[in-house]
Amino acid sequence: MLALRLTRAARPAVQLRRLLVAAASAGTGLLLLSSLGHALAHPEAADAAALRLAWCAAPLAATVYLALAVARTDPGTRPRPGLSAVGLGPARLMAVSALTTALSCSLGSLLALLIFLHLRGDLTGLPFDGAAAGLLAAGLPLPVPAAATLLTVLPVTATAAVAVALRPRDPRPPVRVPRRFGRFGAAGGSAGKETFGAYGRFGTRLPQAPGDGRTDAPGDRRTATTALLETEGDPPAPENAPEPPAPDTDADSPAGLPWGVALVTAGLAAQAYAGRSAPVPVLTVLLGWLLTGTGLVLAGPGLTHLCGRLLQAGRPGALRLLAGRGLMAEAARIGRPLGVVCAVASAGCALTALSGGPAPAFGPLSALGALVVGGATLATLLTAAVEARQYRAGHTAALLRLGARPTLLRGAAALRAAVLPALFGPLVLAIAALSALPLSR
Repeated sequence: MLALRLTRAARPAVQLRRLLVAAASAGTGLLLLSSLGHALAHPEAADAAALRLAWCAAPLAATVYLALAVARTDPGTRPRPGLSAVGLGPARLMAVSALTTALSCSLGSLLALLIFLHLRGDLTGLPFDGAAAGLLAAGLPLPVPAAATLLTVLPVTATAAVAVALRPRDPRPPVRVPRRFGRFGAAGGSAGKETFGAYGRFGTRLPQAPGDGRTDAPGDRRTATTALLETEGDPPAPENAPEPPAPDTDADSPAGLPWGVALVTAGLAAQAYAGRSAPVPVLTVLLGWLLTGTGLVLAGPGLTHLCGRLLQAGRPGALRLLAGRGLMAEAARIGRPLGVVCAVASAGCALTALSGGPAPAFGPLSALGALVVGGATLATLLTAAVEARQYRAGHTAALLRLGARPTLLRGAAALRAAVLPALFGPLVLAIAALSALPLSR
């Protein structure tokens, strides 16, 4: 009931994002049901039916990724002060987000089932003069358990992904106790040993500041000397020792850029090797595209961080400095969705370049799959941009209080939005051309 109330009371922008999740779920459910219809109409071609079902993994993953991004930007399920007192702690808010995602995906799956039954002619007769009868096995009985199983895959997967990603975490960093070693590398404790009976002596457990002017009793000095002689390992560090400097994580580039470049290179090499054979091995081509797409996803944050550094090259002014620092801070948040969009765009460009050659023409189901994958990834990128704007709201308000002009902030946002396509656009075209070149011979 709480999830329904939060869903109904949300703002129009939040409702629009949830409707996008429902629309993507409907498209993915329709593709899954169409693979079931093809299997029913052609029971002798089990390999083709399995291949159609395997191709549905791409729209399924894109829809789950979109649902996760929408759940992260939902302002109704964000922890706020005072909610824990009324029973809305982090675990309860995570459950509300998961239930909201399940409602959106279930609505899309139900819509897909209605469209599928309408196109098969099970509701009001065959529409469009029976054009979809051959694709959806019209006239054959539909197995209800199989259809229900396919339609529940997406809601269950998206709900589980949201529950795992938004699970409550301890905001405090773990305290690391330095490990001590005794004789011959034997593991020791974190503190020195005490002699027998030293715990009960008066004043032995009280902390004493250095240089406070107090003198210890002779018995206490003998106890401390005996404990020091019996302690194994190195003596502890002094209390007034300076702390080591904390690493500056914002200034370092994300660690996935070298791995991403290596995976892109391996994917292009696999596709070049597949183009040498007369019958092109489909599994090798799919493996090459998978490696290339994974490499682009891993390299996205590093390339976004590189864009921020390039903006600050030379002698940057306030505009370039603000835009570059913003890209560097948001590299991990918007870089990965941007890498997914680049992977999808490069694959689409490669398939378009191959459509005039030996590749078959696109059908209605292929167009629907491309629309679902492309639309879901683009919506995920826009949702990530909204999330970055929400996290940047405090810094924006602080800059406005310090006297920054709103035109400067809008110019920095426009510069960030313009520099990313300038780097990622030629990269996508180059990877698409290199992917399609061995297969077009």
